[in-house]
Amino acid sequence: MIGKPGSGGRAGHRETGAGAAAAPAPAPGSAAPARVPRIPRTRVPVLLLLPSLVGLAFVVLPLVGLLVRAPWQSVPERLGDPAVRTALRLSIQCSFGALAISLVLGVPLAWLFARVDFPGKALLRALVLLPLVLPPVVGGVALLLAFGRRGVLGPWLESMGVRLTFSMTGAMLAGAFVALPFLVLSVEGAIAGLDRKYEETAATLGAGPLRVFCTVTLPLIAPGLAAGSALAWARALGEFGATITFAGNLPGETQTLPLAVYLMLQDDPDTAVAVSLMLLAVSVVVLVALRGRWLSPTRKQPYVPEPDEAGR
Repeated sequence: MIGKPGSGGRAGHRETGAGAAAAPAPAPGSAAPARVPRIPRTRVPVLLLLPSLVGLAFVVLPLVGLLVRAPWQSVPERLGDPAVRTALRLSIQCSFGALAISLVLGVPLAWLFARVDFPGKALLRALVLLPLVLPPVVGGVALLLAFGRRGVLGPWLESMGVRLTFSMTGAMLAGAFVALPFLVLSVEGAIAGLDRKYEETAATLGAGPLRVFCTVTLPLIAPGLAAGSALAWARALGEFGATITFAGNLPGETQTLPLAVYLMLQDDPDTAVAVSLMLLAVSVVVLVALRGRWLSPTRKQPYVPEPDEAGR
């Protein structure tokens, strides 16, 4: 291999014992280029590779089956069915209503858990996050026994003319019950990781606690708040068990898309598949919107050579 011509003439080539050519010597007075170490490939053990492939197939194959068996030619017509449009409208109203309830209740709860220490904090936090692991039907039964006509607050609500069970408001409450923990977790993490010097600076300038929260804290945690809101809305949109138990399955009033899909599977499977495709598309959009937080949780940092290594 012939070296490149330099200021001092043609540089000869130097061979090693294996026959490989050496890199040309740097010009006098110039710094040597930093050497980036080559990261060796990670060898995947077979005992880990096979379960990984099975797990991937376990998740992907049902989605592929949904796409393969979908009646693509009649999907627009089936989604335009009046019953589907009504269920879609109710789902949008109930999910955004549940999101509004979650924001009003969840953001203060997240701030309380992230910033205030008080006796019983761990227990109260566990109770707030309990709907994450609680079966949705059990959550609906709990709502029914709390706000139903014969529930703990039922007689008092009935005396005020408020009826929550088997109503759209009840569907919103059921969605908020299961969606609230997602918002609390996301916002609590954002507040806990926030540098408090900005809030302290605003407080020293005379801003009250509420003004500091609204003008400093909320803008700084906006990404976490947006992520939690998206997750809470998606969870409320797909809620089934708590809704059917507490709010019922009344067409035109509480029958949201998941409930409609359950009934359509018995009478019109193709329409149920078409509605399922729409819900799948919504889920994909939410994941794409949160790709920076969920799809790539770890990012490899570029290699930066140390000063002493760069000068070698």
